[in-house]
Amino acid sequence: MAFMLRQTTRSLPGASRFAVRCLSSSAHLQAPAVQTKSKKTLSKPGVKNVVIVEGVRTPFLLSGTTYADLMPHDLARTALQGLLNRTNIPRELVDYIVYGTVIQEVKTSNVAREAALGAGFSDKTPAHTVTMACISSNQAMTTAVGLIASGQCDVIVAGGVEFMSDVPIRHSRKMRKAMLSLNKAKTLGQRLSVVSRIRPDFFAPELPAVAEFSTSETMGHSADRLAAAFSVSRVEQDEYALRSHTLAQKAQDAGFLSDIIPYKVPGKNTVDKDNGIRPSSMEQLSKLKPAFIKPHGTVTAANSSFLTDGASAVLIMSEEKALALGYKPKAYLRDFVFVSQDPKDQLLLGPSYATPKVLERAGLSLADIDVFEFHEAFAGQILANLKAMDSDWFAQNYMGRKTKVGAPPLEKFNKWGGSLSLGHPFGATGCRLVMAAAHRLKQEGGQYGLVAACAAGGQGHGMIVELYPQ
Repeated sequence: MAFMLRQTTRSLPGASRFAVRCLSSSAHLQAPAVQTKSKKTLSKPGVKNVVIVEGVRTPFLLSGTTYADLMPHDLARTALQGLLNRTNIPRELVDYIVYGTVIQEVKTSNVAREAALGAGFSDKTPAHTVTMACISSNQAMTTAVGLIASGQCDVIVAGGVEFMSDVPIRHSRKMRKAMLSLNKAKTLGQRLSVVSRIRPDFFAPELPAVAEFSTSETMGHSADRLAAAFSVSRVEQDEYALRSHTLAQKAQDAGFLSDIIPYKVPGKNTVDKDNGIRPSSMEQLSKLKPAFIKPHGTVTAANSSFLTDGASAVLIMSEEKALALGYKPKAYLRDFVFVSQDPKDQLLLGPSYATPKVLERAGLSLADIDVFEFHEAFAGQILANLKAMDSDWFAQNYMGRKTKVGAPPLEKFNKWGGSLSLGHPFGATGCRLVMAAAHRLKQEGGQYGLVAACAAGGQGHGMIVELYPQ
C-alpha cells in the first residue's frame, strides 16, 4: 500500500495545495472571547445530554525529570484531588471512576482504584482501568458517557495517566519459569535441581515492547513510511513541529492552558507548567538526524512527540444532575466513534477514518466545525492524515467513500499547540484534547469541536464536543 499511496499522492491536487498553504509558525492566537454563533444543537430526543463540567491535568513533563521518583498512582491521585478542589464536588456523589493507562505498574494494575482511594474517594465508589493505547482516556470518557446515557450513573470521573520514567522491566521468560518452579519446589533436592538448570542467558531482562506486536515495527518506522507514502517532506514536518511549539509557548504565556493544576512534588519544587515546550528554528531543526530510518528518513526527535509523564481527570455528568447541583457545564459530549484499520500501512491514520464517520453520525460537515484538536504523535502523521482527508483517491480506494471529507483548515487546528510540544502521556492525552476543545470553543466563539486521535494497533477515535450555551 505504501508504494501505491506514494505514487498516487505525488500527483494529487490536494497534496500540492496543502504544501503551498503549509505551516506558518506565526499563526496568531485568538484574543478575547467572542459571541458564539448560533447553530442547531445536537441534542437528541429520548437521549440524555451528557456534559463535561470541568477538567484538570498535572503539568506534562518530560520523562526522567521532576516526576522521576514518583509512581503512576501519585500522578493520578494528584489529578483527582485537583479536580475535587476545583469543583468542590462531594466525593460521595461520584458514582464511578474510570481511568485510562497503557504501560501498567504491576503493583497498581487497577490504577483508577488505587488513585481514587489515595485521593479520598469513598471505598464504596467502584473504579476500573481501561487500556487502548493512546486513546485510553478517550475510552474512559466514552465509557462514562455510556454509563450516564444508559441511566446507570449520573456523576462519573474519567481520566488517564502515564508514567514513562519507571516502566516495568521483567526477567526473561526462562528465568520466570525457573523462579516459579523454585517457588513450587518442596525439598532441598528439588530446589537444587531447579537452580542447576539456570544459565547465564536467563538473566537477560525483557524491556517493554516498543514495537507493534502484530507487525514487529516501531511506531516511528510506521510514521516514516507514512510520511513517505503521502510525500510529506522533512521541511514540512519540521515546519509543523515548529508551529506546534510556537503556538504552545504563546498559549502557555497567555495563560490559556488553564486545565493545569500546580503539583508540589515531594522533596522537589512545585511544577506548574509543561516543560517540553521548546520553540526552536528551522535551521536548528534541520540539523537533527533521522531517528528511525537511517540515513534517509524524515522523522526526527524534534518532529515527534516525546516520552511524557502526566495525568488528567474530568468530571462528567448528566446535564440534569449538573444543573441540579448548581454547576455550569463547559461542553456537551456528543457523538463519538472508534475505528480500526490495517496496523501495518495505516497504523496512524485513525483520524482520517474517524472524522467522516463522526461527522455523519452528528449530521455535520467539516465546515460546521469551529475547533479541531487532533493528537500529534508525529508531525508526519498529522500531515499525512490531512493529506489523506483531502484526497478523493484515498477516500474511494481505502474508505469506500465517493468523495473526500476535506482537510481541516489550519487556522482552526491545534491552535494552542499539541502533543508534539505539550507532551503525550499515552493514557492521559484524550482528556487534554477534550478540555482544549471546550476552552477554545468558549474563547473563539465556536459551537462545535472535533477531537480525533490515532492509537497503536491501527485504531482511532473521533468525538464531537459542543459548547454549552453561555
